[in-house]
Order: sequence, then structure tokens, then C-alpha cells
Amino acid sequence: MRILLDTHVLLWVAMDSPRLSHSARSLILDADAIFSAASIWEVIIKSGLGRGDFVVDAEDLRHGLLQSGFAELPVTGAHVLEVARLPDMHRDPFDRILLAQARWEGMSLGSVDAQLIGLPGVVDLR
Repeated sequence: MRILLDTHVLLWVAMDSPRLSHSARSLILDADAIFSAASIWEVIIKSGLGRGDFVVDAEDLRHGLLQSGFAELPVTGAHVLEVARLPDMHRDPFDRILLAQARWEGMSLGSVDAQLIGLPGVVDLR
């Protein structure tokens, strides 16, 4: 299974956080897990806004993910256009582009976000 990781999950994986359940960790390790360039952008933006849950060096994060064998998915115009086809959901633009990317690429989005879980193609990693 190919799975695009949402940003919180990505940070938990990178930091080996105990907040990531054993079953979620196993699923990610068994899957073809991918991260989006949008997640790196989200880390930069939210870290700059002083969000404590995003205190990480984005360059180190990206480098570490690539060194660990994760593939990076760039954001394309097709992904951006897919955002317009999403159901009405919360307005976080980062969640919206990640879901659009997953749908466009024919993969699942792995998330712990209760507002995303339950949407088609979203895998519950809580």
C-alpha cells in the first residue's frame, strides 16, 4: 500500500514519538510511505508562527526523511486543481493539499486528524 503521511504523523515518525501507536508504526513500516513537500512547507510556516508542535528544523527533517528511505512527493498543478474537488471539510490548506495529493496519486492519506478520518481514502493512524 502507498500511503502519504500527514504532517503530524510525519513528525511523530521522524522523532520516534510515543504518540504514534505501535499499530500505526507497523503499518507505516510495512507500507510504501511517502511525504509531501507541502508538509515541509507546513513545518516552516507553523514553526515561524510559534506553534510548539512544529518546533523542528525543516531542512534537517527533510534530509533525515530522505536518508531514511522516504520518497518525497512534490506539489503539482494537478494536485492544486484537485483541491477544488474535495468535500467541504475544515479549512486547513495543508490538510486540503495533502488529501488532494493522495487522491490524485491514487494512494491513501495516513492521518490522526479526526476531521479527516472517515473521508474516503484516509487511513486512521490514531
